[in-house]
Amino acid sequence: MDFWPEFLASSWGREFVAGGFGGIAGVISGYPLDTLRIMQQQSISGSASKIFRNIIANDGPAGLFRGMAAPLASVTFQNAAVFQIYAVLSRAFNSSSQSNGDPPSYKAVSFAGVGTGALQSFILSPVELVKIRLQLQSSRHATSSSSSSFSHRGPLSVTKSIYKTEGLRGIYKGLTITILRDAPAHGIYFWTYECMREQFHPGCRKTGQESVGTMLVAGGLAGVASWVFCYPLDVLKTRIQGQTQSSSRKYNGIVDCLSKSVREEGYRVLWRGLGTAVARAFVVNGAIFAAYEITLRCLFSNGSNHRQQ
Repeated sequence: MDFWPEFLASSWGREFVAGGFGGIAGVISGYPLDTLRIMQQQSISGSASKIFRNIIANDGPAGLFRGMAAPLASVTFQNAAVFQIYAVLSRAFNSSSQSNGDPPSYKAVSFAGVGTGALQSFILSPVELVKIRLQLQSSRHATSSSSSSFSHRGPLSVTKSIYKTEGLRGIYKGLTITILRDAPAHGIYFWTYECMREQFHPGCRKTGQESVGTMLVAGGLAGVASWVFCYPLDVLKTRIQGQTQSSSRKYNGIVDCLSKSVREEGYRVLWRGLGTAVARAFVVNGAIFAAYEITLRCLFSNGSNHRQQ
């Protein structure tokens, strides 16, 4: 089989593999905190410690990882697509810098991030829909009779159920708000990462020789900045995608979800779970960028072909 040697000999192949490793590292490192974040957004009290204790008591530690198979199954392609689209767009928006080997300008980085966030939403939205349904399943069962409620066993079961009851449109429920959340958030995300890595290690954007500590901290700060910016939209997205056909309360779109949520729970609901999200964002995105950059270094170990961002 000559596929893998030829695939890894190309820049696209290396970017694909590095993006996959970065995504896997991010999912595994931050998934328990993501489960707490999702449940906090749906909870009235919003107490992370109380939710954590309930999950452990009802489902054990495995409950913190409920639904992880869905993002893990798609994470290689999704993250490869994100980093490759970003690399292509950042060069396209700043083609004049490529002739002399300079990295893309921060303006080009921002525009490329916005475009990347919009495009990757078409992959991410269905994955997050399935993940959210699975994460919320245990909390719903805790308040209902387990004998009368159907329990999905995994992402395929959820996907089949959504498609059967809601059709293809149901699979893409929440796509619009996902785009509104991710397009500007990714612009901030990549801009912050490039700025921070250069601040911590001047010249590293051109040489690619920053330390692992720089990767972790710059990536973590990039994740925090993007999540703080987009968090209210994420709360609304979770509520919209968390609805099933049998839900007792329906939101008729983004504006309706916003008005009902604020009217019933106040403006603080838009920031409920932010602390958990920020903690998760720092851990996850530090892991993503570190795994991504380290994998690239291993794949480009000959040193003569190191990528340029």
